[in-house]
Amino acid sequence: MRLLRATIFKVLFLLIFVFSFSCKRKEHQKINPLKSETFNKNDTEQAETYFFITVANVSNSIISKSKIAQQKRSENSIQELSKKIENQQNQLLQTVNEMANKRLIIITDINAAHKRDLYKLIDTNDSNFNTTFLNLISEDLSEQIKVFEKISTETNDETILKLVLQYLPQQYELIREIETIKNRV
Repeated sequence: MRLLRATIFKVLFLLIFVFSFSCKRKEHQKINPLKSETFNKNDTEQAETYFFITVANVSNSIISKSKIAQQKRSENSIQELSKKIENQQNQLLQTVNEMANKRLIIITDINAAHKRDLYKLIDTNDSNFNTTFLNLISEDLSEQIKVFEKISTETNDETILKLVLQYLPQQYELIREIETIKNRV
């Protein structure tokens, strides 16, 4: 009889232990996905965040280069082009910042390559300035075009697609103007 009671207690203790252990595991599994869902972003959100930050940084770079071109003694056509580019990029930057703020995205300028380009432009002599300016602006606009084209395939967000449709043709037009001026210079 004692042996039977001891066996029953062992089995009962083992069942209680297994049952309580499995319940704790289920609770942990219920809580854990909620934590990971809170901090995980999907690929579309990451692409959109990258888009806003990249476009803003490139726009800031283009604006700075355009201001330098306006301050230096460059050709009249380059002065006019730089003012046009600066105005267009300021509008783009303002729109991107508004959209990013609505999505709680903070844009910071951390791109050191653009700063090197600024120093390169400042340090060029007057004879090479126009060519250097046109080449650097053309590279930046090409980078912006690539980002616009990439985001247009990665998102279905209407506001971003409207932004792309509004500014992408303008970017291509500016590239054509730059190429025309390059051929004259």
